[in-house]
Amino acid sequence: MKIIKAVRGMHDITPEKSGYWSRIEKALEKVLDSYAYREIRMPIVESTSLFHRSIGEVTDIVEKEMYTFSSRSDESLSLRPEGTAGCVRACIEHSLLNVPQKLWYKGPMFRYERPQKGRQRQFHQLGAEVFGVADVAAEAEMLMLNQRFWHVLGVEKHVRLQLNNIGTSESRANFKAALVKFLSKHKDSLDADSLRRLESNPLRILDSKNSDTQKLLDDAPKLKDFLADTSLLRMEQLDGLLAAEGITVEYNPRLVRGLDYYNDTVFEWVSDDLGAQGAVCGGGRYDGLVEQLGGKPTPAVGFAMGLERLYLLLEAVEFSALKGNDTPDGYLIVGDISLQANAFSLAERLRSETARFVIQQNLVPGSLKSQFKKADKSGARYALILGEDEVAEKKVAVKNLQTGEQTLFSTEKSLDDLISALRE
Repeated sequence: MKIIKAVRGMHDITPEKSGYWSRIEKALEKVLDSYAYREIRMPIVESTSLFHRSIGEVTDIVEKEMYTFSSRSDESLSLRPEGTAGCVRACIEHSLLNVPQKLWYKGPMFRYERPQKGRQRQFHQLGAEVFGVADVAAEAEMLMLNQRFWHVLGVEKHVRLQLNNIGTSESRANFKAALVKFLSKHKDSLDADSLRRLESNPLRILDSKNSDTQKLLDDAPKLKDFLADTSLLRMEQLDGLLAAEGITVEYNPRLVRGLDYYNDTVFEWVSDDLGAQGAVCGGGRYDGLVEQLGGKPTPAVGFAMGLERLYLLLEAVEFSALKGNDTPDGYLIVGDISLQANAFSLAERLRSETARFVIQQNLVPGSLKSQFKKADKSGARYALILGEDEVAEKKVAVKNLQTGEQTLFSTEKSLDDLISALRE
């Protein structure tokens, strides 16, 4: 019989990696809590029209990458390719925008694209959104939060901040017309992807990975020359706030992000340790999206972080700030199957809120020799041995599996001596 395997581009996270994933997520969530963000959880399936109206129908995501299907009632549904649109939809639906909101979420996203290192068809994002704050202080605090992520994870020397201001929709429309006029004169120098984008989404040509296209853009009109004074002022104010906190900024005039809903501030945190997939985190301001999706005009700014790419970055620095032990503290060897009730009682006491040890209890009948092999394989430092003699004497034998030293401890009433010895 043919073995069924995971779908291409959708990977399992096995136990030897999931411990690191858990520590990464807990570290990020702790930082978010410290900035007073609250968690929101949205479904992974949404109405396809949500993404058409938010992301834009002529973006690569909507045109080529969404997993879309029809429900039994003939409604077009899609697996979410990103989290912002769903978060905005949920906030409108549940009337969460009557006061400023700071929200975060995490979970799987789906895009049908060519799988490669750091880019899968099912991938995981952690995202955050701030609604109801028009001042540039919202971007500043969000980027300070990102910087704290990198500090806590021990990678602040491995990421750098790239920033741009893409202006208002009017500014972009004027720039887009000038850019199309320029590039139309140089169609012979454009790669196939850029030629397609010239007709559908010309701003995306700015972040083309083709070196010849990038060289051509050196002589193209510059977006900054089309920005309104208000946008230029925002950029200057943001730069000042970040500089005061010691955050270094790289101005990247070709940074436009891949989604249609952004305005003014856009940013990416990038790393040279990830090869072609260098962006770890990105986002920006999207003041028109709430109204576009049927809500009242509401200023907003947000970011999303690819957790697979973050994992690869942390792997490159050997998880230096996230060292942890995913093995049990003790392996409880049960001398006879008839003693399981006694073993359960001891194990539960050692797992209690007072002790908080990770105990793996042997649940399968077997010789002491086979159980000691399992204890070694588990990675536990100690074997706790409960045989007939130990139960009769109301004691447990504790063997250090590294040194071979073995000691008896009482199991009556308090386990203080045993707990102290294990902690030491």
